[in-house]
Amino acid sequence: MISKVLIANRGEIALRIQRACREMGIKTVAVHSTADADAMHVRLADEAVCIGPPSARDSYLNVAAILSAATITGADAIHPGYGFLSENAEFAETVEEHGLAFIGPTAEHIRTMGDKITAKTTMRALGVPLVPGSDGALPDLQAAREVAEQVGYPVLIKAAAGGGGRGMKVAQTADDIEEAWSVARAEARAAFGNDEVYLEKYMNRPRHIELQILGDAHGNVVHFGERDCSLQRRHQKLLEEAGSPALTDAEREEIGRTATEALSRMGYRNAGTLEFLYQDGQFCFIEMNTRLQVEHPVTEMVCNVDLVREQIRIASGEPLGYTQADVRMSGHAIECRINAEDPETFMPSPGTIKVLHAPGGLGVRMDSAIYAGYRIPPYYDSMIAKLIVHAPTRAEAIARMQRALDECVVDGVKTVIPLHQKILADPSFQKGDYTIHWLENFVAAQRAGK
Repeated sequence: MISKVLIANRGEIALRIQRACREMGIKTVAVHSTADADAMHVRLADEAVCIGPPSARDSYLNVAAILSAATITGADAIHPGYGFLSENAEFAETVEEHGLAFIGPTAEHIRTMGDKITAKTTMRALGVPLVPGSDGALPDLQAAREVAEQVGYPVLIKAAAGGGGRGMKVAQTADDIEEAWSVARAEARAAFGNDEVYLEKYMNRPRHIELQILGDAHGNVVHFGERDCSLQRRHQKLLEEAGSPALTDAEREEIGRTATEALSRMGYRNAGTLEFLYQDGQFCFIEMNTRLQVEHPVTEMVCNVDLVREQIRIASGEPLGYTQADVRMSGHAIECRINAEDPETFMPSPGTIKVLHAPGGLGVRMDSAIYAGYRIPPYYDSMIAKLIVHAPTRAEAIARMQRALDECVVDGVKTVIPLHQKILADPSFQKGDYTIHWLENFVAAQRAGK
């Protein structure tokens, strides 16, 4: 079993990994930038090593510094969390070349699924349904025009190496295709150093459904049900729930079986999430995240599983120890991401937290690394907490989340809590009647009503 884990991350996910390690009797090493010297994950780790200045490029993305920290502290494994180096195949390879366990998938699978075109080709070969579109990268604008005519407008031009909504442009008609092609390639080149793009049919009212997977080194793969992550603004998720109010039990079973069979044939190891667009009873694969997801707590709540603990066990070479028949979803869970942003303009709001009161009570969980007196640095992602609730039914979970949001106090910076309160009170959300476009329209309507 792994005995000491270096956590190559910061904030709430670093603290989340520490908690799992502590319960397993595993020592932890925190790495941090100079801006995070007073961070909670640094305070609570068994050991801490400063690896550079505030810039992520010079600290949390500094592979040499991270590996040096692992060496001097005697860590025998590295957990990358999410973001930063979590889906960097070269990093995973380098970690293992240095005799350390990488708590995540193999470098091969990270590389395969990290390129969206290769990922789609792989999934198609494994029998997973895809969104209609190009078979691979588009060589030129004329090819884009031809594929668009085949699948029908509107279409979406997407960066092959993309993520986070960058390098994505919609062409509503043939008159828009040239501009969408040019802008998507330019954004892809600037963001990822790779201007390859591909084309998909643009679905006008889909939901974003993702499936949580775990696989071990012994050929066992199970899924832990789906998460509905359709509430997004500019392709950034804001609220997630498990399970999805849109799926039937039969649909849930079908997509779960398809996904686990595909990943079993791949020999997939550790945690992963298959992401789909779902519309009119049809699932279409869009991408796979070869890491732990931000929204993993909603799955943990409904399945009563510690996914980080399972990641560590798998990286230690242990088998899952259970089958798909042993996995049960119970009740309903909702997660609200609490970002330090203006709830109307979404501008970041770094600053010092003067007062903090975390909500509590039955079925309430708050994953965060902030505290009263903590200064939120301006250098990193604006998410400062995740508020998660669990209840027997969706209606009860909504009521519990409303109560928890009312109790949550973060004074000193602006947060998106007021927006979450409006979303939870909206009749369409309460009925589960929303798509990936719903939140953008909701925000626009809120602004227009002022």
